[in-house]
Amino acid sequence: MKDFKPLHTLLFSISSFAVLGLISFVFPKDGVKLGGNMELKFPTFTSLFESKQEKIDISKILEVNDTIVVDTTAISLILKTDSIANDTTPNETHGEVKDPSLKLVTPLEYKNNDKTAMNNFFKALTSEINSSKAIHIFHYGDSQIEGDRISDFLRSKLQAQFGGGGQGFISAIPVAPSVAQRQTWSDNWDRYAIFTGKDKRVKHTNFGAAASFSRFLPYKQLNDSSKINEAWLKVVTNKNGGSNLASYSKVKLYYGNAQYKTAIEFYNNGALAESDSLNIGGSFNIKQFAANGNPPSFEMKFKGKDSPDIYGMSLEQGGGVMVDNFGLRGSSGTFFNQINYGQLQAFCSDMKVKLFILQFGGNALPAIKDKKQCDNFGKWLESQIRTLKKMVPDASVLVIGPADMSVKQETEYVTHPQLEDLNEALRQAAFNTNSAFFDMYTCMGGKNSMVSWVEAGIAAKDYIHFSSGGARKIATILYSAIINDYNEYVKTKQ
Repeated sequence: MKDFKPLHTLLFSISSFAVLGLISFVFPKDGVKLGGNMELKFPTFTSLFESKQEKIDISKILEVNDTIVVDTTAISLILKTDSIANDTTPNETHGEVKDPSLKLVTPLEYKNNDKTAMNNFFKALTSEINSSKAIHIFHYGDSQIEGDRISDFLRSKLQAQFGGGGQGFISAIPVAPSVAQRQTWSDNWDRYAIFTGKDKRVKHTNFGAAASFSRFLPYKQLNDSSKINEAWLKVVTNKNGGSNLASYSKVKLYYGNAQYKTAIEFYNNGALAESDSLNIGGSFNIKQFAANGNPPSFEMKFKGKDSPDIYGMSLEQGGGVMVDNFGLRGSSGTFFNQINYGQLQAFCSDMKVKLFILQFGGNALPAIKDKKQCDNFGKWLESQIRTLKKMVPDASVLVIGPADMSVKQETEYVTHPQLEDLNEALRQAAFNTNSAFFDMYTCMGGKNSMVSWVEAGIAAKDYIHFSSGGARKIATILYSAIINDYNEYVKTKQ
């Protein structure tokens, strides 16, 4: 065996690069068709060493210092502004919000600049906020918002301004963990969903507000001699989401479709607080428990021959504002028409929904090949919006366009070729339904901006998703856009 010589390796490397360089000079620039949809491309020599992509300036985004300061009176966003005091106090009169954190970067958009699209929500903030029952914002989205991202900041700011406490709706088995809630459960639970396609094990369409539910027993024929089964759910709250989120005083359990009564025990901070049973049948039942502690933690123990469909729980305080996060990984947002209309309407009525935020599009984009498909998706989403508006006529709708999404082109990451057409299709869906629109793509910096976000460490290296810091910056700008228009609304009513 010959001795290894570094010179041989060097010569081999030089010759290999020389051959590859020669191929790059003679290989067709547009590639070689291999038949069907297959194509062979080879990077040019200059593309290996030079980037033709212009860097997008996101300095305004990076200047937003989105640290949340938590104290007993308010949760404040600190921005790098010129000598402005970094504090926010709750607004007792619910008039104009005097928040030093406001720093508008990208405003909400409206058809013909008609800002009445958000009036139902703004009216609720001024006239219904002192009620003993909170108003709710249903924030639906894909994996960009899972784990309570973006929603958590909106909740913190709005509850600091308008009151309220608690996270709002949480699923029995979450798709992704939340920063503020540690949820655990017995190993006999299973999730049934419709938000990425209807679960074939389910014969009905009662999937609830989260477009999914959980059971501790599968669907099966039962009789009086059927075995008794047990299960448990546990929620431990911490203060990572702020003092307001951790200050809920009641837990509302939403359930339905049980064949037999189910015994339930509710433990508050380890102590048994209540024993009862859940009703048989019905697609919309509520069982409420009192919670206390700083912060509260609770456990539910179930015992029965059958499992109800557990749609989820709402952790609330009283009045004020709740922002419910429905992060639906893999969803395109076109499932609302598939859920039982009456049941979803019952959820919206009980929870006093005054604003729907719809943040979809990213999961549809990979399958979209041309502008016509973009327009078709916009029409599908438009039909969902019309259903929600018919269901809750006194609620507003805010559509958030997709974030920049990069695909690799030779050696560089560039914006998906259909993204701008999809963004425009969603804008038109919002305008056609008298809804507001937030252009997240433009907010980020527009074409090829995701590359700058990744390089700045505020987006993941999949060039699709925000990091937690990036999600916070989007939430910061979205909050500023909403409150800016709320303040204009208040001025028109004075």
